[in-house]
Amino acid sequence: MTANRFSTPPTLDDIEALMQAAYEALPEELSRFAGDVVLRVEEFPDPETEREMELESPFDLLGLYRGVSLAEKSVLDAPQDVDMIFLYRRPILDYWCESGEDLQHLIRHVLIHEIGHHFGLSDQDMERIEAAADAAA
Repeated sequence: MTANRFSTPPTLDDIEALMQAAYEALPEELSRFAGDVVLRVEEFPDPETEREMELESPFDLLGLYRGVSLAEKSVLDAPQDVDMIFLYRRPILDYWCESGEDLQHLIRHVLIHEIGHHFGLSDQDMERIEAAADAAA
């Protein structure tokens, strides 16, 4: 599947396939600690997330990490819930259409950013890792 060759809007399954391909191509330093994180693609953030994030529009959020970052976890803590990364199809497609950016690259960018939150990384750390992923792709 070529990300720039869609004649109709990519479906949830299409975005999920692109996300899986992006995940499989991640550098080892990212993927080895993200194996327990559940990856999901949804149309939009749910209403609760919209309220929590104080979104003006559901199109304002491309992805979200829900969980406790590795930097904040303790071996003494009882697990509260499953760590999850959500990618939101409609906001991603809206951004894709507006920016003209390659869809696979955009999905990889959002995925890396959300995995970075799982690690408790700064935006600078995430930019460095994304640059390494771009160089390897």
